[in-house]
Amino acid sequence: MKVTLRQRNKNGKVSLYLDYYHKGKRKYEYLRLYLIDKPRSAEERSFNKKTSQLAESIRAKRQLELQNGIYGFNDSEKINSIFLTYFELLAEKRRDSDGNYGNWLSALKHLKSWEKSNVRFADIDKDWLEDLKHYLVHDAKTKQGRNLSKNSCVSYFNKVRAALKEAVKDGIIVRNPAESIEGIKEAETKREFLTLEELKKAVKAHCEIEVVKNAFIFSALTGLRFSDIEKLTWSEIQHSDANGYYIRFKQKKTKGQETLPIADDALQFMGERKEGNEKVFKDLTYSDYNNAKIREWMIRAGVEKHITFHCARHTYATLQLTLGTDIYTVSKLLGHKSLKTTEVYAKIIDQKKKEAANRIKLDL
Repeated sequence: MKVTLRQRNKNGKVSLYLDYYHKGKRKYEYLRLYLIDKPRSAEERSFNKKTSQLAESIRAKRQLELQNGIYGFNDSEKINSIFLTYFELLAEKRRDSDGNYGNWLSALKHLKSWEKSNVRFADIDKDWLEDLKHYLVHDAKTKQGRNLSKNSCVSYFNKVRAALKEAVKDGIIVRNPAESIEGIKEAETKREFLTLEELKKAVKAHCEIEVVKNAFIFSALTGLRFSDIEKLTWSEIQHSDANGYYIRFKQKKTKGQETLPIADDALQFMGERKEGNEKVFKDLTYSDYNNAKIREWMIRAGVEKHITFHCARHTYATLQLTLGTDIYTVSKLLGHKSLKTTEVYAKIIDQKKKEAANRIKLDL
């Protein structure tokens, strides 16, 4: 295989890239290095010279890799292993993390349905990854025969990128072919939530499954995820004169150790205290049936929005921000690792402010 440094003039810029040629087949690696077209000054000529030297050093390194028989990979046995088998093993490693494991399994299912997925690591390149993106966005289907949501496509493609990154750590490949690939952009998702008035109405309305209602209201008053509420035990509910009631628990999703104060109004939805190892919300399960009962409950409360259990956490976040809690504090209360995750709720508040401002009309 031979590596050649080439140029391509596009939109007034000269792009530098490597041309890999082997047994009649070509591959390209774009270096994201650019020359100034038709340099006029000494400074511009100097810039082009330094950029060309950098590109040439990269080309020489790639050629050396070829001469050593690795072409960006370690030993031939590893490079010829099947990517799908490796991906399946990575999914199994996440079996103890319900949400994450389910997401990896879903990604695996769609990979298995794709005709190009049964490839060796040696065959994974930019074109294969771009084809995968196209398949997820345009061809992959849900059980109901619908196209995948944009955010599902993002999630599944990112799982493949994560697998390739882990393959580098495991010594299967030297360079991650996904590093130069742009990911699928996430779609803006609508996060439904209850206003304070709607939440008060829900508290007064009847729900057929009492434990679901209590857990939902508890989530709306604490911001806890369903996964953390479902496993919450009485030993995690603690009290001190200085701090009042609070929860000491490990987040199921992030594995982070958290201390969360419990609002006074939330205490009454926990019921009578039991033994330390007993669950606070006994017999609480997540199912389509329970979500249907939540929607029926909301209808009785006069709420026409499509509400699921997770909307309780959205409710907590938006109400905290609406009532003046700063975004940093809200982020800590929600257990977010990044403030960017919490900023989604700030956008909701900004939209609500805009809607409120436009309610005053003079009909001019």
